[in-house]
Amino acid sequence: MPRPAKGARLGGSAAHEKLLLANLAKSLFEHGRITTTEAKARRLRPVAERLVTKAKKGDIHNRRLVLQTITDKSVVHTLFTEIAPRYENRPGGYTRITKIGNRRGDNAPMAVIELVEALTVQQNAVGEAEAATKRAVKESSTEETAKAEQAEVVEDAKPEGDESK
Repeated sequence: MPRPAKGARLGGSAAHEKLLLANLAKSLFEHGRITTTEAKARRLRPVAERLVTKAKKGDIHNRRLVLQTITDKSVVHTLFTEIAPRYENRPGGYTRITKIGNRRGDNAPMAVIELVEALTVQQNAVGEAEAATKRAVKESSTEETAKAEQAEVVEDAKPEGDESK
């Protein structure tokens, strides 16, 4: 866990903040996305990123370090077996925070923090192939349109009395 910041904590003491962030991280890894206040989401992001980085290493030492923060073994297992392999080739930036407006009751600014869906190499190659196909179709359709316009211009340029071919 990161060292608590000086000044006001999220809802109480440093120990309470540590437990609060651990529970938010557990929920994030369990559900993939959670809705919380912007302040909590901003404080959660570095904690979650650090835990995913440890899970990417995958050894027993890092598993035990993660278990110090997240005490639910099933969530830790999910983090190491399903979530971390998705980000194998990604050097960071595993989470995304999206602001969603204010809460109705107390007007607190709310946000959604979610795990970014990492593209696999195969999905990336498919995406590039689809983009190339779309470009080729667009270019061919513009070429056909240009040829049709040229044909119309040539027909319009012929004198009306000249029927010779």
